[in-house]
Amino acid sequence: MNQVIPELQPTPERRPAVLVAHDVTLRGGAVALRPMAEGDWDVLLKWNNDPAVMELADANPFEETTLEDLQTIYRWISTHAYCFIMEVAGKPIGECWLQRMNLQRIVAQFPDQDLRRIDLMIGEKELWGRGYGTEAIRLLVEFGFRQQGADAIFAPVAADNRRSQRAFQKNGFTCYARHRESDGSINTDLVL
Repeated sequence: MNQVIPELQPTPERRPAVLVAHDVTLRGGAVALRPMAEGDWDVLLKWNNDPAVMELADANPFEETTLEDLQTIYRWISTHAYCFIMEVAGKPIGECWLQRMNLQRIVAQFPDQDLRRIDLMIGEKELWGRGYGTEAIRLLVEFGFRQQGADAIFAPVAADNRRSQRAFQKNGFTCYARHRESDGSINTDLVL
């Protein structure tokens, strides 16, 4: 399991009751990233309960998630991240966020630097391989560096998720480190 910085871990007394809202919308050629909202639970639940999607999006073994658990996770992430729904032609196709780096193995190596991380999932499998993830990454990178002033942006990606690695590499990311998780899976940390 990734060692997460303690102040970035949810505790019962600090769990928000709703998503922390922001008003940032990012637009590219085909992809728009709009703020994630409380009305998005149906698509988020569908994507997070699809074993094929989650096999590539999460290093942990697949387990179905409840709406309550999903809300706890995303609401907490929204306290440290700009959470977005990816849309193409007005239709939700996935989710992504630009988050303050929370992995101690990385933060410890760059004290006093503004580190961010991108997490991304295209939930509509029929749209995989069409460049939408690559475009969303580009939008998040531009936002992270130009408007947020990040010093570096990382992307933790499962070592066997070649499609995701290529999408990040097309945006200039390179391999920073590989590491084995407690469950035996291998992840690759990419950096820009």
